[in-house]
Amino acid sequence: MRRTGAGILVIALLIGGAAGFILDTVLTAMGRATFSPAASLPTILVLLGVVIVMLAVPVYRAARGRGGRRINPFQALRIAMLAKASSLLGALSLGFSLGLIVYLTTRPVTPSLGSMGTIIATLVCAVILVVAGLVAEQLCTLRKDDDDDTTGNTPTGPVEA
Repeated sequence: MRRTGAGILVIALLIGGAAGFILDTVLTAMGRATFSPAASLPTILVLLGVVIVMLAVPVYRAARGRGGRRINPFQALRIAMLAKASSLLGALSLGFSLGLIVYLTTRPVTPSLGSMGTIIATLVCAVILVVAGLVAEQLCTLRKDDDDDTTGNTPTGPVEA
């Protein structure tokens, strides 16, 4: 598994930003109110980040020999993939809330503080989720063994039959 790179996070941010901006544009063109996320969304994003880091800490301890029990490698992989998915979800949420903010601030009418408050809270909590996902992914990585061959698994000496 490869670690989450900055490129994929930027792409997710841009896709989310475009989606948020386009959604508000379409809603306004149809004569409806602009989109405002639910007040519980920021709380859910932060709780997801906390749970992911809590799941990754035992994997980190077991990989470093500090834990008392062994971790199933498939469980560690699942937690690492969950961390990767969470960082992508956080980047999408961050972009989406940025798109909503850009749309609201470019309008000639000043937006209400209530609608901006939940969007800003979602933005901050999405950043927290991205960071938590990246930290959990880092905690789930294994150290490189000294006996791993960097050039491949080809023998260096003659092979006896």
